[in-house]
Amino acid sequence: MGQAFGQLLPLAVAAAVSSVPITIMILVLLSPKRNLAALPYLLGYVLGAGVVLLLGTLAAQLLPESRPRQPQTAIGVLEILLGAFALILGLRAIRRRPEREDGEASTWTRAASSLGAVSAAGIGLALNVRPKALVLAAAASLTLRSAHIAWEQTAVLIVVYAAIATSTVVVPIVATLVSPQGMEPRLLAAQEWLTANGQAVTAVVMIIIGAIVLGAGIANLT
Repeated sequence: MGQAFGQLLPLAVAAAVSSVPITIMILVLLSPKRNLAALPYLLGYVLGAGVVLLLGTLAAQLLPESRPRQPQTAIGVLEILLGAFALILGLRAIRRRPEREDGEASTWTRAASSLGAVSAAGIGLALNVRPKALVLAAAASLTLRSAHIAWEQTAVLIVVYAAIATSTVVVPIVATLVSPQGMEPRLLAAQEWLTANGQAVTAVVMIIIGAIVLGAGIANLT
């Protein structure tokens, strides 16, 4: 279980530093409907992260079982494909403009200001089916599949992964609801930093994760 956690940790951290859920969270927390939308957004995002990983792990159980001390061919091939896709996402992020135009930013702000409880929860859920989120969840599912651990331990690791992956949304929302005045300057500073650096962070993280997953896939083939 410890080894599986060590392999899951970088994937969970990569999910945690994803700029899109954090940016939407900041806009929600700075909007007039913060008290209405923040908690549903949090619950939808956390629930979605856990459910996507659970479904991925269940699907991974359908992969053919390799013989003892034999290469895990199916898992290795899938990990190589996921690693390559993560590298493509990272390289694509490098080519994208680092800053949004003023009009686009205003559109995001207006949209966040109009969110109700149901729509906020829906967006939180939907963020877990973005390409980056699906790649990370699929890689985590394959890691759990190849670990050969009991389902009780797998369930614990799914919860731990979801907790780490969503921590950068959960902690600021809880802190803002407890102390909105104290958190507002931090949220504004974080928003400015993400606008300038979010794409670069995404690119670097996905390239690193792509290399890690690709390496794991190659290792499973040997």
